Amino acid sequence: MTKRNKIIYWIATIWLALGMKSTGIVQIIKLKEEVDMMTHLGYPLYFLTLLGVWKILGVIAILIPKFPLLKEWTYAGFFFAMSGAIFSHLSVGDDAIALFGPTLLIVLTIISWYFRPADRKVISA
Repeated sequence: MTKRNKIIYWIATIWLALGMKSTGIVQIIKLKEEVDMMTHLGYPLYFLTLLGVWKILGVIAILIPKFPLLKEWTYAGFFFAMSGAIFSHLSVGDDAIALFGPTLLIVLTIISWYFRPADRKVISA
């Protein structure tokens, strides 16, 4: 892995971890703005706890060494969660600004996944 790719990986991964951790925390504590958004999108409020816990666990899985299969599942989960958020906002006719956060996180997910080091990849037989 080149030094450039390693730098890209760690910058994207750290920003991804910070974004997922911060949104996970506000979902777990049920910040008023998050509750209002979930209600606006038509989802039950228990989704906040579920998504928040999954995001925090996902951040841990992405940052710890080893467990490449777990990392693959985590990247997939982040991708599905953020693409679902984008689709949900589009479905209710939200302004483009509502798409910024999930779009940024999905881009960071893809960059982090693509540039991950070999020891963080699943080795196919």
